[in-house]
Amino acid sequence: QVQLVESGGGLVQAGGSLRLSCTASGSIISINAMGWYRQAPGKQRELVARITSGGTANYADPVKGRFTISRDNAKNTVYLQMNSLKPEDTAVYYCNADAVVAGVSGMPYRTNLWGQGTQVTASS
Repeated sequence: QVQLVESGGGLVQAGGSLRLSCTASGSIISINAMGWYRQAPGKQRELVARITSGGTANYADPVKGRFTISRDNAKNTVYLQMNSLKPEDTAVYYCNADAVVAGVSGMPYRTNLWGQGTQVTASS
């Protein structure tokens, strides 16, 4: 079974920091891009940051200069360092991976994986 497991969410005061982690496990053959999305109550899920297997990162405008995405390819893990958190950053954060995995028959196929989500709350 292939899955993404997230950790690191929580409650902080505005201006504080949190670090999210997400690890892919199971019959992973390779992972292309990995990213973080978030969804606030009543809003659509939106991209926060994304990083390619080569380390090229891009960020949504609201988080530029405050959030940093990184990854450890050997561990199939992606991180999101969040600094200077604002109340508007409050949301459920989801990890995403564009991966090639081995199916039941052993044949590889490309799939889009999602984590279960972790709550991040920045209080004012």
